[in-house]
Amino acid sequence: MSSIFRRHLAKAAASLVAPASRSAALVQGATPVRLAFAVRSYSTPAASSTPLKSNISTSSSAVVSSTKDLIIQGKRIVAGAVLSRQPLILRDLSPFEQEYFTYQKNLERDHAAPFGSEFYFKKGSVAERRWKQQEADRLAAGSSSTSTSTLSSSSKDASSKATEESSQLQDEISEEDRVAALEAQIQFNDRVTEADRKKDMRSLERALARTLYLIVKKPREQHAWQFPQGGVRLVENLQEAAGRELQEECGSNMDLWFVGRVPIGHYSYNFPKELKSESVKGAKVFFMKAHIFAGQVQVDNKEIVDYAWVTKQEMKDYVAPEYYEAVQDMLSDF
Repeated sequence: MSSIFRRHLAKAAASLVAPASRSAALVQGATPVRLAFAVRSYSTPAASSTPLKSNISTSSSAVVSSTKDLIIQGKRIVAGAVLSRQPLILRDLSPFEQEYFTYQKNLERDHAAPFGSEFYFKKGSVAERRWKQQEADRLAAGSSSTSTSTLSSSSKDASSKATEESSQLQDEISEEDRVAALEAQIQFNDRVTEADRKKDMRSLERALARTLYLIVKKPREQHAWQFPQGGVRLVENLQEAAGRELQEECGSNMDLWFVGRVPIGHYSYNFPKELKSESVKGAKVFFMKAHIFAGQVQVDNKEIVDYAWVTKQEMKDYVAPEYYEAVQDMLSDF
């Protein structure tokens, strides 16, 4: 506690002393007593003789329990969890991006220094065989894709030369070289998984190049699909409330990580007339961002009856239009 703060606090305390008591102390010649202030942290309990004041009633009819929801200005405060599975592979290139990278690759090859293949590859090695196979395929593709009817005489000569070089390389490559080149070739996994083919919306093994978001279905007719969310209790912060709701609705079989303690957005709405009361007119939902690393949702058919992992674009088919309009800017396009 700084000396300036102590001085101001001492003055404030001295001004609260009764004038009669102050004058009596001066008449008796008592020496002034230094006021001592004890520094107390939030974790230290308050003294029983001087209880802290609270704006919460402690009457028998309004005893606050740990399950009481937080209500501010007629709005029930709700915490929602925007739980996402991040992309597992790079996204597909657009046609323009594909053409650009192909052009850059060909341009780099055309302007490369003309060294012999012996400079790069050991004669008879697998790398040399693979290079010969790639060169043959490139020259064959270049000669077949070029129309001789639209070329000038010099271009025709270059094309015929490329065709001759391609056939010469094909003659040099033996069947053994072809097999070795195929065996050494890198085999890529399919970007389309079995879950994509079956359109399994519950699987985390689908849409590997996109961000997936968890939405759950509540047992009701209207506004059934939404993010996992629920009321914030008086003793909770937003992150704790979102984590508790995730566990209550989706089970504990998930490894999660919340990204910070600050919400990424909010959504406010009013209750229908049949649900309104004198103290609660609507709700304000604060969304907390989280990632899933492992595990899966467990449906208990009480809190939720179904769930789905969807992309931003797929979410339109599930949630209400006003709900999607409120949350779309929080979601990733990829």
